[in-house]
Amino acid sequence: MRFLLADNAGCGYRSVLRNPLGELMTGLSWGLVGGGEGSQIGFTHRAGAELDRKFRLAAGAFDIQPTRSRAFGAGLGLNPKRVYGDWREMLAAETRRQDRLDLVTVATPNASHFEIASAFLNAGFHVLCEKPLTTTRETARQLSEIAAASGRICAVNFGYTGYPMVRQMRGMVQRGELGDLRLIKSEFAAGFLADTEIDKNPRVGWRFDPEKAGVSFVMADMGSHALHMATFVTGRNVSRICADFANGVAGRRLEDDAWVAFRLQGGIIGRLWVSGVALGRTHGLTFQLFGSKGGLSWKQEHPEQLQWTPLGEATRILERGSPHLHAEAQRANRITEGHPEGMVLAFANIYRDLAEAIASDQLEHSTDSANWAFPDVEEGRHMVDAVCAAAESSAEGCRWLRLS
Repeated sequence: MRFLLADNAGCGYRSVLRNPLGELMTGLSWGLVGGGEGSQIGFTHRAGAELDRKFRLAAGAFDIQPTRSRAFGAGLGLNPKRVYGDWREMLAAETRRQDRLDLVTVATPNASHFEIASAFLNAGFHVLCEKPLTTTRETARQLSEIAAASGRICAVNFGYTGYPMVRQMRGMVQRGELGDLRLIKSEFAAGFLADTEIDKNPRVGWRFDPEKAGVSFVMADMGSHALHMATFVTGRNVSRICADFANGVAGRRLEDDAWVAFRLQGGIIGRLWVSGVALGRTHGLTFQLFGSKGGLSWKQEHPEQLQWTPLGEATRILERGSPHLHAEAQRANRITEGHPEGMVLAFANIYRDLAEAIASDQLEHSTDSANWAFPDVEEGRHMVDAVCAAAESSAEGCRWLRLS
C-alpha cells in the first residue's frame, strides 16, 4: 500500500500526539454513513473502531430516513449538531468544520458506495468503504483514480483479514514455508437464505435487487470475502475465472448459490463455493491452501486455530496467542491464548492499521508500515473485476474469462 497524505487545512490527524512508546494518545475523529438501527454490520464497525481508543465516533448519517438517523445518533450520545439526516448534509457540514473528521466509513447498500465514497474523498476525507467497493468495473476504476488524485486513503472492509491467524497464514506464505503454492479451496456457505420469508426483510431483500446490489448477491456479498482471502494470503491476483450462478429458491433476481473456479497469478488452482441456501451451515467461511511443503486450513467459526500440515509430518494446531507465531499474527493478537477473540477484534485490527497510517506523515519510511494490512482501493477494485467477470462467465455458460 503506497499513497500520499496531502496537506489539507483543518485535518486533525497531523496534530495527533504519541506517548514515548509511539502509541496514539488521543482518538482520531471518525464518522459513519449507514450502520444504524437493525444494520447487520453497524455495531461491529462502532465497536471495532473505538476498541483501541484510536478513533472516536463524532458524527454520522445512520439511516436513509432522517428522523431515524437523528434518533439513532441521539441514542449513541453524539452531539446533535453532528448527527445528520443524510450523507450529503453530513458532507457539507463536516467539510466546513475546523475539527473535521479524519475518517469516514461507508456502510450503505452497494449501489451507493461510489457516490458517497467519491464525494468524501474529493472533499479530502480518508474513507473506509464496505465491500463491494462499487457495483461496476468502471466505477471501481474511477474510485481508484479519485483516491489517487485526492491523496487520501481509500480502504475496503474485507474485515476477516484482521484475524490474527489469517495474518499468520499470510506470513507463512511470505516466508516460503508452504513452498510452491498449488491449490486453494475456499467456501462461504450459510443457510440464512433458505427461508423465503427473509426476502421480505428490508435489510436483506435489497440484496436481490440488481438496481441496489449490482450484478450479484452471494458472490459479491459473501464470495468476494472468500476470494479476497485467497489474494490476501498469497499476494497473487486472480488471472482467470469461470463461474456458475444458480438459485436454490426460484424467482430471485440474483443468485443465492455459486460455484467458481479460478486461477491466481502463477497458475495457482482455485476452487470456491458460496451459498446462502446451505441449511445446517451457519457462517461457513473456510479457507484451505496447499503447497509443495505443506498445507493450511482455517475456519472463521473457529478462528483461534490454524491447522498446519508440513510435508511428511503429522498435522499440528497453531493456536492464536502462542509465542511461536509470526510477528504479523502477534501484532494482531489482543487476548491471551485460550481466551477467545472474535469478529469485533478483527475489525479493530483494520481500524488500528488505518489509525496508524492516517497519523503517519511518512508512511514509506515508517517501521510499522509493513504490518499495516488493511485492504486498499486496488484490492477492492480487483474484487469488483472478479465478481463482474464471474457474473459474465455464468451468463455465458460457465466460460473461462481472463481478468485484465
